[in-house]
Amino acid sequence: MMTEKEKMLAGQLYDCGDTELLAQWHKAKDLVCEYNQIPSNDGVKKAEILKELLGGQGKNLWITPPFYVDYGENIYFGDNCEVNMNCTFLDDNEIHIGDNALIAPNVQIYTAFHPTNALDRFGEPKEDGSFAFCKTQTAPVYIGKNVWIGGGVVILPGVHIGNNVVIGAGSVVAKDIPDNSVACGNSCRVIRENK
Repeated sequence: MMTEKEKMLAGQLYDCGDTELLAQWHKAKDLVCEYNQIPSNDGVKKAEILKELLGGQGKNLWITPPFYVDYGENIYFGDNCEVNMNCTFLDDNEIHIGDNALIAPNVQIYTAFHPTNALDRFGEPKEDGSFAFCKTQTAPVYIGKNVWIGGGVVILPGVHIGNNVVIGAGSVVAKDIPDNSVACGNSCRVIRENK
């Protein structure tokens, strides 16, 4: 029988209130809280926290606080990546970001989504009228090498963004974007080739 974490990473409906998942969620929230409070010039302490928080990272990672995650351990960065302030990565599934990525302020990357039917989301109410944690599903997000994600972009679950791509500010990326593209809009679409 699969654990709730295994279901989560497999994209199956899972229970967010599972004790193993909640323990990692709280650990990540505490690490991020600490990270966001560290003096700006204390690169050593920031690096220590990111090593404990993230699933993997290459060299020269720069994340400007504040930064927010769900679990942290499902986020993987390549080399030479920069994440600007106020970004939110809901890593209920894996988020892979390739080398030389630039991620502007207020970018949101989501891997989690919920059933559209309320009964499927919450199940039957308890005797006191309350509900258990809502049921969730996930899909990973992959961002290629040499990608620039503009400010305020929202990337939805299951999206693959190719190499050498620019996503314009304010875009909502709901579908895959191929290599060597400049794309923007809601819903984000390719507007020209990126040479």
